[in-house]
Amino acid sequence: MADTGGACVQDRRIVRSKRALRDALIALLEERGYDAFTVNDLCARADLNRGTFYNHFRDKEDLLLTLEDEVIADLDRFRESMRQISLTQLLRSRLGRAPLPFLVDLFDYLRGQADFLRAVMGPGGDVRFAPRLRDAVCTDLIENILHERYRENPTPFVSYYVAFYASAYLGVITRWLETGMAESSEEMAVIALRLLFIKPGESIEL
Repeated sequence: MADTGGACVQDRRIVRSKRALRDALIALLEERGYDAFTVNDLCARADLNRGTFYNHFRDKEDLLLTLEDEVIADLDRFRESMRQISLTQLLRSRLGRAPLPFLVDLFDYLRGQADFLRAVMGPGGDVRFAPRLRDAVCTDLIENILHERYRENPTPFVSYYVAFYASAYLGVITRWLETGMAESSEEMAVIALRLLFIKPGESIEL
């Protein structure tokens, strides 16, 4: 039987190196902004040599996009849950003030990625990422609760409706992250659902 011990050690080193580079990227995004640091700065902060960096990434943009792509790929697993949700289920959950499990899971995931999300969506981050997050989560959520006649034959007004709510939901996520995530994932799931059904002039209460 082949000795796989060396391969396991190597794999652990790769994981540690990538985690160190992720932490370094987050710190430098928040301290200096994306345009104000170099690969050398990343390596110094991560306590790695340049050779190790270039074994995994072409440049700092490759590192940033790789981490962003990983988040978007992770969020894909919530899409199937979104597709299974009907308006009837949403209304039932709303009336019972019960959090939808997939929304709880979504906010749990976002909490786990909070340090990266705050950095990349902050003033020194990547302006391209927030629209990707909006489209990966918020747009899909709104589109999947539309009546099928609107999903299949959207009018310009329906498109504006989806864009309006998707952007609003991105704002909810952003505020939660920026204010320290004081609310639990369960509370945020209830809030997210309540916001979808609140009407103009109605009391702004849960």
